[in-house]
Amino acid sequence: MNSPITLCGSLSLHPVLTGSLMHLAAYRALNLNFTYVPFHMTSQKLPQALQAMRTLQIRGFGVSMPFKIEVIPLLDELDPLAQKIGAVNTIVNNDGHLIGHNSDWIGALRALQEVLGPDGLRDQHCLLIGAGGAARAIAFGLSTTGAHVTIANRSPERARQLASVTDAVDASDLSILHSLDRFSVIINATSAGMAASPSQTIVPASQLHPALTVMDAVYDPVETRLIIDAKKAGARTVDGGRMLLHQAARQFELYTGLPAPLDAMDGALRQASQ
Repeated sequence: MNSPITLCGSLSLHPVLTGSLMHLAAYRALNLNFTYVPFHMTSQKLPQALQAMRTLQIRGFGVSMPFKIEVIPLLDELDPLAQKIGAVNTIVNNDGHLIGHNSDWIGALRALQEVLGPDGLRDQHCLLIGAGGAARAIAFGLSTTGAHVTIANRSPERARQLASVTDAVDASDLSILHSLDRFSVIINATSAGMAASPSQTIVPASQLHPALTVMDAVYDPVETRLIIDAKKAGARTVDGGRMLLHQAARQFELYTGLPAPLDAMDGALRQASQ
């Protein structure tokens, strides 16, 4: 008799299939009786969704913007690092006990290290744009690398608050985007460029140059306006799909307790991006 299917999924305002395809490819690669379903979610329905997670014994949920912070009061426990970051992108259900984790920081660092090398962020001058859930995760990740981090946000007060708890060296409003000469790494952690507004970017194309490494945390679409502009300027680029891959691999490990089959997940990502 076949064993029961274990259900995992995601809670998103605008669900996309890319994450699902990576998880499903990983389950197939290891012959696991798991499946993965993306769910459309709103803030009003979030409490009911988590109650359903307990009732239906759903093993894991990925959590997308804008729910990474507002989901926290609905959980039973936070992983210590997720608590420090103050944002959750992964929920694991242990027999009705919901634990919040954060794999975004791992995804961001591993994505950057693919281009810069394992110690390539040390002493780099990084500009992180944004102060929401994704930015918080990336800021805490960068704080472990020896990078010199400046945080820019539309609200400079929010940038200063995040800088004060992540050892960032400076904070600014978005006017800093008109003078990028002192930075070697630029990371967009805002929603600018998402599918709802794919032509949008808050980084002036005229400021991009070949000495930069430019990363965009937006993964839908993978080729955001920022990534397109950065490529035209000759900069090295890290698209949001690479962060998505590595954070999904960590989610897989949390859900299954097994090492992620990264090649299978990467293949699914590349196929979905074609």
